[in-house]
Amino acid sequence: MTDIDSITLESVRQAAQALQGVTVVTPLQESVYINDLLGARVFFKLENLQRTGSFKLRGAYNRLRQLTPEELKRGVIAASAGNHAQGVALAAGLVGTTSRIYMPEGASLTKIEATRNYGAEICLFGETFDDAYQEALRVSETTGRIMVPAFNDPMIIAGQGTVALEMLDERPNLDVLVVPVGGGGLIGGIAMAAKAQNCRVKVIGVQTESVPAMAQSRKAGRLVPASNGRTIADGIAVKTPGDLTYALVERYVDDIVTVSEQEISRAILIFLERSKLVVEGAGAVGLAAMLAGKIPLGMGTVGVVVSGGNIDVTLLNRIIEKGLVEEGRQVHLKTTVGDRPGQLAKVLRRVAELHANVIRVEHERWSPTLSPAEVAIQMVLETRNREHVQEIVENLRIDGYNVSIQS
Repeated sequence: MTDIDSITLESVRQAAQALQGVTVVTPLQESVYINDLLGARVFFKLENLQRTGSFKLRGAYNRLRQLTPEELKRGVIAASAGNHAQGVALAAGLVGTTSRIYMPEGASLTKIEATRNYGAEICLFGETFDDAYQEALRVSETTGRIMVPAFNDPMIIAGQGTVALEMLDERPNLDVLVVPVGGGGLIGGIAMAAKAQNCRVKVIGVQTESVPAMAQSRKAGRLVPASNGRTIADGIAVKTPGDLTYALVERYVDDIVTVSEQEISRAILIFLERSKLVVEGAGAVGLAAMLAGKIPLGMGTVGVVVSGGNIDVTLLNRIIEKGLVEEGRQVHLKTTVGDRPGQLAKVLRRVAELHANVIRVEHERWSPTLSPAEVAIQMVLETRNREHVQEIVENLRIDGYNVSIQS
């Protein structure tokens, strides 16, 4: 029996049994706003509300629960950009062993601290997940710690497949499952479990355009490493998928699409504003793909896996501000006026008349581009939409202000 054949519906059901009391059955939530926006009926599997903030605990615990007493004494080791790290750290504590986690040097500070708080020893190494993984593998061989793969392991994959059991138990009529893809453990387990219960269900994976390793591999018909692209979806920024997960994708997954960074940002903002959900980049790619029209929505009822919510607060703040600017709900304006009393008040009064709300103002005299008789005024304004921004700019220019929009 090959590894791929050892991952069965029964092994996923055994994992689900073992996970009772360890993981929570996360909500499968419908949004009227998003349904109206997409013109389809969509249910979101909210693994961002799972313990540790992502689905990763499912696979990690299912793997660690099978360690022998001798292996528990040696401890475990793993590599992760953050979510697998937290899953392994918590699972290690639950089964009574120690954990050492290797993370890329640019890993989210939020995820680093959360992993440390679950009791893991943290080691930062390299620029990518793959760098951290190779170092963890080397240290595992020299120390005897048990390596816990992030995705390319039958027990890990079976644990992740329990997401599909919960989705189809609650909504047996789901016609399409949309799943984030990094290394492939989540979509491999979900696709196998879903197809074993209903061969007609479609499974569509979503990757970021910045690191599309699985999509490229599928197109090439063999494993193809991706380049080291930068992405806000760090949870799926895997340069090289596993051979086991690749084989599962080849057998069970119907299609893989990719989304841009801007499309991911928009989806994060919609989750936050309309559904009151904090979702990380990897968790938002399914909604991003649908909003961008990259997944046909005429195939029936859709279930979308929101894989995690562990997003760094500073990154979330940048996404919010950038998203508001792109939608025309916030604008950064700059103008130059004479350095005389009352000029700032005059500009702000005119802005108020145009029904914009002033968020921030900077009054600058010392720029080398200014004459001694000039002062620069920079304003951040809250606006209604792009048309409102244009109205403000046009009216200020009519009033004689040399106004420019700052990027």
